[in-house]
Amino acid sequence: MKKLNLIEHTHRRLNILTGEWILVSPHRTMRPWQGKLEKTIPENKPHYDPECYLCPGNARVNSARNPDYTKTFVFDNDFSALLPETSSEYLNSNLLAVKGEPGICRVVCFSPRHDLTLAGMEVEDIKNVVDVWTKEYKELGAIDYINYVQIFENKGEIMGCSNPHPHGQIWAQYSIPNEPFKETLRMKEYRAGKDACLLCDYLNQEINLKERIVIENESFIVLVPFWAVWPFETMIISRGHLRSLIDFDERDRANFAEIIKRLTACYDNLFGVSFPYSSGIHQAPTDGDEHFEWHFHMHFYPPLLRSAAVKKFMVGYEMLAEPQRDLTPEESAERLRELSDIHYKIKQ
Repeated sequence: MKKLNLIEHTHRRLNILTGEWILVSPHRTMRPWQGKLEKTIPENKPHYDPECYLCPGNARVNSARNPDYTKTFVFDNDFSALLPETSSEYLNSNLLAVKGEPGICRVVCFSPRHDLTLAGMEVEDIKNVVDVWTKEYKELGAIDYINYVQIFENKGEIMGCSNPHPHGQIWAQYSIPNEPFKETLRMKEYRAGKDACLLCDYLNQEINLKERIVIENESFIVLVPFWAVWPFETMIISRGHLRSLIDFDERDRANFAEIIKRLTACYDNLFGVSFPYSSGIHQAPTDGDEHFEWHFHMHFYPPLLRSAAVKKFMVGYEMLAEPQRDLTPEESAERLRELSDIHYKIKQ
């Protein structure tokens, strides 16, 4: 049997944050593609859309009217998935378990400009978004029944985004959801066993290897995780052991905005389109514990595979067994790294 070669041979990689495995099949990048091709329609959005319910001054579906905001604007979601008055009662009868889930959902309009994305915004304006995220995390997390605050963005129609106006969401809830809960357990286990931080040690290893790092600045590093599932998946990880946004100082918030700008611009330049993705911040729960094990990071999950017209789907084996990828994380990191010095969004 040949010695394992990660460039040529099928292998599995461990996601240290979840404890789950992913199958990597690098030889499959040579296969011809006869699957679905997504339509790519050039975007030509106006600065202001009178029909957009997120633009300044416009009426929303529930008849509330947006103020003429000039920076980031936050409001309670008109169609909230979580409601504060819900009971947290737990019921369990003959294997049928259910519990109420109170919470609060908010919408964060990044900019009054209808035609922008984070990639096209100025760093100073993204910094305003980061400041708002910090304020919301602190205020929502202080509510006695809120134990986790999930900040996220779905960008692009193929990611289920229902409005092209630049915006994200915040869901704050009673329970710690599945993904951050798994990460919490893994980081706690590592800290208990090694008296060290899981992501601090992982980041130091990536810095030494220099194989999957895409972008870096004084406060943050962008890399393609060793266990990445999506073709061009990345993580932004804080260099320092910061548990949440409220641990950031002014310089950290500015550097976070700058690296978000560079990464999203890098994505846009990869295939020459406004790149779709789901992204989200993972940070310490707000359940009252100190959570010294937690290390701040942000996930980006973009679905495009070979081009703007070929999308990665989770189907078949991946739904029934475990995630699988063809393009290795090292290859995708190299491709992204080549574009990492382009700080602007390609004009559509």
